[in-house]
Amino acid sequence: MPATKQHVIDPEICIRCNTCEETCPIDAVTHNDDNYVVDPAKCNYCMDCISPCPTGAIDNWRVVLDSYSIDEQFEWFELPEQDEISDGASGASGAIDALDEEAAALIAEAHEGVGGHSIAPPSASKPSINLFNRGSPAPATCVGNFRITDIDAESDVRHIILDFGQVPFPVLEGQSIGVVPPGERANGRPHAMRLYSVSSSRDGEKPNTNNLALTIKRVVELRDDASTFRGLASNYMCDLERGDKVNVVGPFGATFLMPDDPSANIIMICTGTGSAPFRAFTERRRRAMPQAPGKLYLFFGARTPGELPYFGPLKKVPTSLLDKELVFSRLADRPKEYVQDRMLKRGEDLAEVLSHATAHIFVCGLKGMEEGVDASFAKICADLSHWPELRDRMRAEGRYHVETY
Repeated sequence: MPATKQHVIDPEICIRCNTCEETCPIDAVTHNDDNYVVDPAKCNYCMDCISPCPTGAIDNWRVVLDSYSIDEQFEWFELPEQDEISDGASGASGAIDALDEEAAALIAEAHEGVGGHSIAPPSASKPSINLFNRGSPAPATCVGNFRITDIDAESDVRHIILDFGQVPFPVLEGQSIGVVPPGERANGRPHAMRLYSVSSSRDGEKPNTNNLALTIKRVVELRDDASTFRGLASNYMCDLERGDKVNVVGPFGATFLMPDDPSANIIMICTGTGSAPFRAFTERRRRAMPQAPGKLYLFFGARTPGELPYFGPLKKVPTSLLDKELVFSRLADRPKEYVQDRMLKRGEDLAEVLSHATAHIFVCGLKGMEEGVDASFAKICADLSHWPELRDRMRAEGRYHVETY
């Protein structure tokens, strides 16, 4: 029997966001209460699930003679080691030699970022990924926890600073870290990991320190049955006090990265805590490229100024560094406005930016915003280019990135 490559999901870094199952066009991904898994009888290596996965858990493979069944994968706490494969027909030993050539070609294509998958900006620094897992996390200490929305605002959003002491934990702007709340689920397994975007520059929240910042919203929701749902991870993080210890996993993310090119014009569109990576982008440009010819554009949406994280500090950032549009949908004396509406008002400026190969687009926030943003770009680019074609070309060139949740 010839060996083949089986697509598997790493349960140690999977955050159960359901992106892979939603993305798979042939329903090859499924899950139970513990794990997300890939059905080897259905998977055709189309690779549609690879790029959207925020942690890279989906991008794992094992060369096998007999595929791991769905039931076997449901029982995994970690990926099995790659066994040496012996090809009985040829006597050749070694997993790579026995690999099915068609599968190998498809996988290589996906890793090269072709076929419509997102790739990192060409000038971006090379990221470190998956240095720490749940079995061996990086220990960090909370050294700051500050509310950054108004005290009477409905949204309690926190700016949290974690210090890693003597443990190296390199991150780039646009990457994320994972946090696993302490304790166990009812079945005795660890809680699912939650991913948070880093909101500080690569050299730390304070320059040249081994720390990083996160922007986290406390999740408290009233359900239809009048009960209250409290997000386990968000409340754990938002309740941290100075000196508390946190186990950190990661870092994650290899494509949603800031270009290091000082001539890059970067359009950033976000809502709520989707602002986290763009705070990091802005700090990086301010510290490392204060005289950069490229411009930063920020379209940041919230319900009210009090609900907008970093509203006060943002107002003090000079336009020469950050051309910002703060957009509010629940002001008493004004009609509702969303980021896509303000984009249209700045359509001429954006069209000019998009006419150059130095333009980069980053979108981060609630999944519902993506359709409106896309429609606005289509109108803005009507006289410039056919937007779907321009978008696909920018994605293939590492200049178009979307992270929604």
